[in-house]
Amino acid sequence: MASRKKSGRKSGGRKYGRAASKSVGSAMRRRKKGTLKSGRGGKGGTVKSRKQAIAIGLSEARKKGAKVPRKSSSRKSSSRKSASRKSSRKSSRKRSS
Repeated sequence: MASRKKSGRKSGGRKYGRAASKSVGSAMRRRKKGTLKSGRGGKGGTVKSRKQAIAIGLSEARKKGAKVPRKSSSRKSSSRKSASRKSSRKSSRKRSS
């Protein structure tokens, strides 16, 4: 009997829905065509980065209600930690002088 390795997910299934892959594909095509814009209302400028195009596609899929995992907030929390460290360093310098 063949044994299977256990992954992070409970059962097989898809992590991203088919609708999500369609919207990402659409965003990639728009990027190649040069019509994919970033920012609110497309006022940010033309997107040239592949990663940014994928992120925009997933964001559009989320808005439509497609099956897309939540954004991980690990990057946001690390930036907050560094900001709080900087402020604590400044306050400790004031105390010593």
